[in-house]
Amino acid sequence: MAYPGSFDHQSNVNPAQLTRGGQLNAAGDARALYLKLFSGEMFKGFQNNTIARDLVMKRTLKGGKSLQFVYTGRTTAEYHVPGQSILGNDQGAPPVAEKTITCDDLLISSAFVYELDEVLSHYDLRSEISRKIGYALAEKYDRLIFRQIAKGARQASPVAKADFVEPGGTQVRVGTSVNESDAFDSAALVNAFYDAAAAMDEKGVSGDGRVAVLNPRQYYSLIQAVGTNGLINRDVTGTALQSGQGIIEIAGIKIYKSMNIPFLGNYGTKYGGTTGVTNPGNTGSFVGSDTALEDGGGVTGMNNNYGEQNAFDTTCGLIFQREAAGVVEAIAPQVQVTSGDVSVIYQGDVILGRLAMGADFLNPAACVELYTGATAPSAFGTTYPANT
Repeated sequence: MAYPGSFDHQSNVNPAQLTRGGQLNAAGDARALYLKLFSGEMFKGFQNNTIARDLVMKRTLKGGKSLQFVYTGRTTAEYHVPGQSILGNDQGAPPVAEKTITCDDLLISSAFVYELDEVLSHYDLRSEISRKIGYALAEKYDRLIFRQIAKGARQASPVAKADFVEPGGTQVRVGTSVNESDAFDSAALVNAFYDAAAAMDEKGVSGDGRVAVLNPRQYYSLIQAVGTNGLINRDVTGTALQSGQGIIEIAGIKIYKSMNIPFLGNYGTKYGGTTGVTNPGNTGSFVGSDTALEDGGGVTGMNNNYGEQNAFDTTCGLIFQREAAGVVEAIAPQVQVTSGDVSVIYQGDVILGRLAMGADFLNPAACVELYTGATAPSAFGTTYPANT
């Protein structure tokens, strides 16, 4: 029989003196702090690799499957006639329309960690796996939003009352040839930026929060021309300029780089053909198309239309303002880990990162799609099947 403060003769350990590094204030779950540390790693991996989440309209979805966004169109001004009652204009303006964004099914990324592997590993296995789970969720998050911005650039405004039609999306051609290599021409890109900025000005889009997302080679093409073309405004120089974290502005549009934008039918970049980009080799399986996961209407769990892969064969960049798209989150990025009896049975834990979100364009006037070639990409439908 063991008494308080006495030693357990079987284990030779005094429970009162045993330090459990995973407990909170030496009480409760012995793994509590470990789980919180792991969760933090997953969030770090997600936040460091998603840029779209903070560049568009984000709303939390509670108690429903979809979220409504209301559009209010413009109205007119008129001179008052003395003695005439003021009862609103006779055209019923401003017109109102709505856009509904539905939450897709649960998006997950998971891995099983065998306990013996953790024991034998010379590095923090869970931390590394958690980071990669965050990367996977962030990649999907950005790709879906960027697709919807390209979709919005091809659409008319939902507000379409006679004499009160609101501006729609904009498509700007990069270069003047039919070659895909125009997408990397810094002078052509600069011209496209000014065309896009002028179009958004003309359509009444706010100048606050205007950004662009290009692929890395386009971004580096621009910064190599800094100081020679006289058209790129620089906030900083040196290593910060080369980091790619939105430190170049053209026409008041802040530029980011990402491998998750739809680009000439692929993601991030495209090699070979007429692109003028040499394949560096050994690119792995994560560069290229993603038809297996994101074809609109062809994937179980997708409740919004994100378009078919070939809908983006000539897309080569995005310029937009924060009203361009909306994302609804029913479950924000979070992590779950098995424990207890499950861990004992399998001698390890399943690490699961999950989120539930949906995205779609909101204000087409705030969406600009850059493209190459003689013909602008055609609009794809808002209902399934898409782009068939």
